[in-house]
Amino acid sequence: MTEVLFYHLERRPLEDALPLLLEKSLERGWRCVVQVGSPERRDALDAHLWTYNDAAFLPHGTDAQPRPERQPVLLTVSDDNPNGASVRFQVDGTSVPDASPYVRVVHMFDGRDDAMVAAARERWREAKAAGHDLTYWQQDENGRWVRKA
Repeated sequence: MTEVLFYHLERRPLEDALPLLLEKSLERGWRCVVQVGSPERRDALDAHLWTYNDAAFLPHGTDAQPRPERQPVLLTVSDDNPNGASVRFQVDGTSVPDASPYVRVVHMFDGRDDAMVAAARERWREAKAAGHDLTYWQQDENGRWVRKA
């Protein structure tokens, strides 16, 4: 079964948390796909990933660019997997119809947005009903991730 992780953003925005999780995934040798809710969000996140840290390089591209299959991290607005990713990040309340092709599916949601919290709860119910292994992470007062029961 796929491991499905839920990251409840409270102290740091997605733009701070996502690059670190992508870096850790790449360190493990995993290719990643990040599904966002709109082309504008995809393009803004693309620009951010080039500049988020002067000391880091996060190789990535978007589904609007040529050769998406070559990207270790691909930003997309669809539920396709053109780069053969083994880890899928879902943001903006997006969902993937079938988690089984992935080692991990990571749902990241803003805890200050009631609609995103409701969408995450629905994704939790769906993943649990499908028999996936579920993990819930929440930020502590310092913005570090703490696994919750």
